[in-house]
Amino acid sequence: FDDPESTREEILAAAYRALCRRGYADLTIETIGEEFDKSVSLIYHHYDGKDELLLACLDFMLEQYRAETETETPTDPRAELEGFCDEGLLLDSSSDDREFIRSLVELRGQAPHNSAFREHFTRSDAFFRAHLIEIIEAGIEDGTFYDVDADRTAEMIQTLASGVFFRYATADDDEWRPALRKELQAYLEARLYRSSEAV
Repeated sequence: FDDPESTREEILAAAYRALCRRGYADLTIETIGEEFDKSVSLIYHHYDGKDELLLACLDFMLEQYRAETETETPTDPRAELEGFCDEGLLLDSSSDDREFIRSLVELRGQAPHNSAFREHFTRSDAFFRAHLIEIIEAGIEDGTFYDVDADRTAEMIQTLASGVFFRYATADDDEWRPALRKELQAYLEARLYRSSEAV
């Protein structure tokens, strides 16, 4: 076989493309193989079925995001929180992003009856919540943010973003996102951000 790590990443990329194109229900190892330049037998060599492969794909994307966001301490908590909120409300999303978000929501829809997917999304939620808490606590420590309950604030922002993903994936209208971002901004200004005079 080729280099196992390189082959694994090629398989995961093929699974991602096939999932975005076909959705979960119509996905098989064979249809994933249509997006893969090598023999489909290589996919079976690494993965027993589509769920194992899709979970590996989700884990890979989470680890990539973790590697990109890991820092010792947020250096500009307000800017980092604003960026997180913009991403969470999908303000710069494209048609390709919509296909991905729909696929992600479809996979999350497997979690109520599939413990492996449920375990992944529980772990994923915990990571994003911890990342938010770290940003909020850094802002409290440097005086940029009020001394709020970081856990509770993170839960609110994360749950709002989860609702945005679900609505964005399951409806065609998306003109509501900028208005929702303005309302979130009003919340942050009122509850979290200290004015420059107060710092």
